[in-house]
Parts: sequence; C-alpha cells; structure tokens
Amino acid sequence: QVQLVESGGGLVQTGDSLRITCQVSGHTLSDYVVGWFRQAPGKGRAFVGSISRKGGTYYPYSMKGRFTISRDDAKNTVYLQMNSLKPEDTAVYYCSAGGSNSAFENEYSHWGQGTQVTVSS
Repeated sequence: QVQLVESGGGLVQTGDSLRITCQVSGHTLSDYVVGWFRQAPGKGRAFVGSISRKGGTYYPYSMKGRFTISRDDAKNTVYLQMNSLKPEDTAVYYCSAGGSNSAFENEYSHWGQGTQVTVSS
C-alpha cells in the first residue's frame, strides 16, 4: 500500500513561484512513476505532468515552460516547481503513483489528498 501526501500549497500572487511536495510512504519511490494533477473548482481533474522512475518528465503542452517536476528517491519525495503562476493555475494539486508516464487518471493507482494552490490576480 502506497500513501502520498502533498504539501506546500498556499496563496500567491500572479507571477510568483511555488514549489509543492509529494511525500511518498509505504513503498520505495523508485518503484513508481509519479504524476501531478490539478482540479479547479467546478472542473475535472487535469494532468499537470509526470516523472518516470529514471527521472524523465512528461508534460502537456499547456504546462511546458512553467512547471518542472523532479524527484529525490533518497527522500521519497517528488516536487512540482511552478513558475510564473497565473490565476487560472488556482486548483487543488494532487500527486499520484502509477506504472508509466501518462496523462490519464486511470493509469495511476494511488492518490494523495491534495494541496490547495491559490493565485490571486
């Protein structure tokens, strides 16, 4: 059983940067791909990006250039660095564990509870 806990969210202003964290427990992080998703109020869950066991990253076009995912296997931790934040980035951000880099929710088997990121205009 894998557990994931997100942290580091908060209130920022447009143009700010923020790094949020996914702490993994119950299993070795290196066994999993970790994906980030977000869900804005009234909207479905959207793919933010993912990182493979070897550290390769995968992002949708809309996220490229502003968001960066990294992992530290020694700490069982994955990070999402968000730069040049915009109000439309406001959402609950979730990390998830799966078997391969994927933009689809059903490819991930374990989920955290999310951390709120709010970007004011």
